[in-house]
Amino acid sequence: MTTIRREDLVQSVADALQFISYYHPLDYIQALGRAYEREQSAAAKDAIGQILTNSRLCAEGRRPICQDTGIVNVFLKIGMAVRFDFSSPLEDVVNEGVRQAYLDPDNKLRASVLDEADFGRKNTRDNTPAVINVQMVAGDRLSVHVAAKGGGSEAKSKFVMLNPSDSIADWVVKTVPSMGAGWCPPGMLGIGVGGTAEKAMLMAKEVLMEPIDMAELKARGPRSKLEELRIELYDRVNALGIGAQGLGGLSTVLDVKIRTYPAHAANRPVAMIPNCAATRHAHFVLDGSGPAEFEAPSLSDWPKVTWTPDASSTRVDLNSLTKETIAKWQPGQRLLLSGKMLTGRDAAHKRIQDLLDKKQPLPVDFTNRVIYYVGPVDPVRNEVVGPAGPTTATRMDKFTEMMLAQTGLIAMIGKAERGPMALEAIKQHKAAYLMAVGGAAFLVAKAIRKSRVLAFEDLGMEAIHEFEVQEMPVTVAVDAYGTSVHNTGPAEWSKKIVELKIPVTAA
Repeated sequence: MTTIRREDLVQSVADALQFISYYHPLDYIQALGRAYEREQSAAAKDAIGQILTNSRLCAEGRRPICQDTGIVNVFLKIGMAVRFDFSSPLEDVVNEGVRQAYLDPDNKLRASVLDEADFGRKNTRDNTPAVINVQMVAGDRLSVHVAAKGGGSEAKSKFVMLNPSDSIADWVVKTVPSMGAGWCPPGMLGIGVGGTAEKAMLMAKEVLMEPIDMAELKARGPRSKLEELRIELYDRVNALGIGAQGLGGLSTVLDVKIRTYPAHAANRPVAMIPNCAATRHAHFVLDGSGPAEFEAPSLSDWPKVTWTPDASSTRVDLNSLTKETIAKWQPGQRLLLSGKMLTGRDAAHKRIQDLLDKKQPLPVDFTNRVIYYVGPVDPVRNEVVGPAGPTTATRMDKFTEMMLAQTGLIAMIGKAERGPMALEAIKQHKAAYLMAVGGAAFLVAKAIRKSRVLAFEDLGMEAIHEFEVQEMPVTVAVDAYGTSVHNTGPAEWSKKIVELKIPVTAA
């Protein structure tokens, strides 16, 4: 009989979450390095270069890979011969580990979990509770998989109840483009087939924690129908040309994972969940001898990639920015921003809307300003701000017309594409949308020289800050005439892949 002590489980969960906050799984980072080497799209290669450089910086500095440090997912497989030395609920013990990890003063992680008990969505302040799944298995060990799932990729989860005769592959290939780039590709797709609706979703989530092995699989060839489907989906999804950050390119996914379960004869449940460029998960086993130990990977295992700004990048002074300057920007143009910008996300935009509706003054002057959609991590030690990568811009689409028409705002910065409503507003008001790379949060933070809260301080990371930046890298994603690189890039590269017969090789 194996006895698991409370303090060992708490410490193991906390240590695992700290570990995965700054160390990518080595299989992911090496697969991404191979994708970088073969990438032919300049924009996609630049984005992957930023992600790889950010990954190394985070490993060196032990700071979060992404400002969105995720909602915690824990899969517990408890051996039937295991006993615990505590009587409190198992979930409470796991959540104590989460609490300690996210409040660690040496590497405080962003608390993103909101309580839905009264639909007021108040922040729980310590990122608890985790989403916990428990399974009883044979044996005398406690096996634990811990993951931190970012909101941008989780938001792109898909589910369908196919007819039994429908093609799984066709549904996946049709659905992936509808996910846009808010899930920060290149990443992985986890697919669950069978069971019931909730079983399919659970399998899709858990299978994402399996090792990346597509290169090996393609080299030796498939040995089952499941492996044949994995290869087919890998090739067909990459042939879509979506590419890194949705800019167009050869690598949209680094692997496709599939798990199956028997289903009712009338049903074929299929779930698909993507993992993003901030893939974070770890596995440990407790045998009663003490807490888990996590061995730091060697920095020599990281790809030898150091991102530097493109020599052709245009330097922009935000303090003297005008619409006349914005009108000259071209889609895909790379910019280095210096000067003062504002920040704001969903909650801040909603408050601005409420103030405008009531004809009350705004606490901030947005005239000729740029707003960055970001919720940074709290700073530690001598940092000005913690990792501060962009959030998904489409969530702000419904506020875009209001901001451009009523506040004097002239440009926005976020990640991924904008929807039709935002594109029309940008075109009408001759504004612009700039894209920062999702998955390069620590790299972006190094461009921030000063930070102060200007309004809505009670919103925490969603407050309106003023950042003073120096050469912050962005790409013109939507120009003043409404042209979006997230439309033109994938269209161009999907065509090139077919016409030039560019091979979609495994990462």
